[in-house]
Amino acid sequence: MKIAIIQFGGTNCDLDVLHVLKDVMGLEAETVWYKQEVLNGFDGVVIPGGFSYGDYLRAGAIAARTSIMDSVKKLAAEGKPVMGICNGFQVLTEARMLKGALTTNAYPKFRCHWANLRVETLDTPFTSRFKEGELISLPIAHMEGKFYAEEADLAELDENERVAFRYVDENGKATEEANPNGSIENIAGIVNEGRNVLGLMPHPERASEAILGSETGRKLFESMADYITENF
Repeated sequence: MKIAIIQFGGTNCDLDVLHVLKDVMGLEAETVWYKQEVLNGFDGVVIPGGFSYGDYLRAGAIAARTSIMDSVKKLAAEGKPVMGICNGFQVLTEARMLKGALTTNAYPKFRCHWANLRVETLDTPFTSRFKEGELISLPIAHMEGKFYAEEADLAELDENERVAFRYVDENGKATEEANPNGSIENIAGIVNEGRNVLGLMPHPERASEAILGSETGRKLFESMADYITENF
């Protein structure tokens, strides 16, 4: 098993993800600079958070059009798992690997705090270690995390249970007050039609060790590793 962590100019959560996968979980993982272009020999991909070159134009817009994303699409087409975290989520929507778009927060300021989430589906390579409806907390750190989708796309996401996570309050209710960025239907993460591509605004790598206050986020990476072991 070998997982690629894609680096763009401005990526700043790459080493955090590498630490979790390699040092905490003992997996084979390495960072891949976006100009490498090919991903031969990898069984999964994480596009980490931070920034990417050209975010001043629109978050993820230029990164989504780099050659390495063609290789990411090819890997996803083979059924291998691809996880985009924060800016990685933005890149995946810009690359049209996921429905919708990420726009400026309803309150147009940078938000950096823990958020309550509800696990909406277990039928993905990233959520199998959770329980249905499980309430978890993960940290967010973004200014353009407001998820938006056209009505038809939103209906398709809901109908096919492709919303992976929603922002909720401490009682598990998807309230307006619990929504940190104004995302439509409190959506915090979604998967593609094949269910092997995940976009997630909160940062699971920042909640993957007890010393950080939580190990909950590690379940996403563990689920991803389980899927790779079982299928590739």
